[in-house]
Amino acid sequence: MTDPIADFLTRIRNAAKANHKVVEAPGSKIKQEITKILFEQGYILAYKFDKDEKGHPVIKVALKYDAATKLCAIKNLKRVSRPGLRQYASVAEMPRVLNGLGIAIVSTSKGIMTDAKARKENVGGEVLCYVW
Repeated sequence: MTDPIADFLTRIRNAAKANHKVVEAPGSKIKQEITKILFEQGYILAYKFDKDEKGHPVIKVALKYDAATKLCAIKNLKRVSRPGLRQYASVAEMPRVLNGLGIAIVSTSKGIMTDAKARKENVGGEVLCYVW
């Protein structure tokens, strides 16, 4: 697998479109931080970091759905920076997703954070993905 973050985002995107309640994916530190940000921003209901029978890390994500319309809180996930073409942004060039309705997840020197927090902390970095 050449891009594990894209695989993780695709698993969540596919589960949301198929109306699954829980999605399970291989874990890593970056994926754990992305999961925590999705939870803090209200895009997922819950998450659990676990290990499989071989001892490898696994992330279990419970997707969040609207009770009335049965629509997932995550409309779309888009991978921006990829191994073949890294995308970096300074504070001045930090992207705004859907004019502030979505979030961009950025890997900075101070950790992985949203675009709004990166602007507040005055740091730039690699734009990992967009979520709306």
